[in-house]
Amino acid sequence: MENILEVRDLCKTYIVNKRQNNVLRNVSFSVKKGEMVAIMGPSGSGKSTLLYTVSGMDRMTAGEVQFSGRSLSAMSENELARTRLEDMGFIFQQMYMMKNLSVLDNIILPAVKSKKKKESRKASMERGQELMRKLGIIDVAGNDINEVSGGQLQRACICRSMINDPEMLFADEPTGALNRSSSDEVMDELEKLNSSGTAIMLVTHDAKVAARCSRVLFIVDGNIKGEYNINKDEPLRNRERSLNNWLMEMGW
Repeated sequence: MENILEVRDLCKTYIVNKRQNNVLRNVSFSVKKGEMVAIMGPSGSGKSTLLYTVSGMDRMTAGEVQFSGRSLSAMSENELARTRLEDMGFIFQQMYMMKNLSVLDNIILPAVKSKKKKESRKASMERGQELMRKLGIIDVAGNDINEVSGGQLQRACICRSMINDPEMLFADEPTGALNRSSSDEVMDELEKLNSSGTAIMLVTHDAKVAARCSRVLFIVDGNIKGEYNINKDEPLRNRERSLNNWLMEMGW
């Protein structure tokens, strides 16, 4: 299967108080179209930095990232912004929403800003409502963001991430602020999106979440130390047990 994301010898260095901090060191991996990959590792290992760098939210120091056959390092800031808006989707642990907009208006905002579909606001609203209907939150479309639960808000974030039909979705601890019930609901929706063909790369500290993916990359001190392929044909509980055993072997 063709790769949608190819990362080669990726390095990311920050200068803090005139000291060099090498957060990512010669990281290489790829993600196939339609694949769902989890990034795991200890706190401070570089998980979120990796996600931000390979998605073009942060500039790399060295190396190469190819997204859908295009080099991120060769893109201008405007080209990167357009790629993130129209070809990528993003979900974060902190559910960033505009407080002066309704839930539905927040969801369709990327479509309004995009030149990809060239559709009317009415058409964008209809698509946003359809996404909300699929995720079971159409009843809160007109609500303010402080009038919905955390689980509903995170599902709204998923709707927003999908409004421009992205080729790949990037998620940083998408269930980290949710209880177990809401976490399971959000992962159910992400699995549905993935099964429909959307590639997903997510950062998580939760083995129950990672066990829903097809592959896990384990990162320590800015390097990928191991890779684990998950058999999706096994019951979820068996996948969780096998993954936990592997994580313990990796020093989790």
